[in-house]
Amino acid sequence: MPIISTFFGIIVRMYFDDHPPPHIHVEYQGREALIALADGTVLKGSLPTRALVLVHQWCLDHRSELARNWTKAQALQPLSRIPGADND
Repeated sequence: MPIISTFFGIIVRMYFDDHPPPHIHVEYQGREALIALADGTVLKGSLPTRALVLVHQWCLDHRSELARNWTKAQALQPLSRIPGADND
């Protein structure tokens, strides 16, 4: 599963041909969560509060890029890296 962004120790991935609704897989300090692209809410799993706040805002800031990557992933096309909240 491709890593599309990393910031502050948070790893953001997206599966190819994944199930709806559009989402990302986020890992931080051994915890994992599925986060909805539409509004940054947790669909499954959990993250520490501070990491969740960062991911939520990052999703809002990069909504269009995430949507484009979701479309590419569904078509099995290479995904684009998205700058992290720390501007990597």
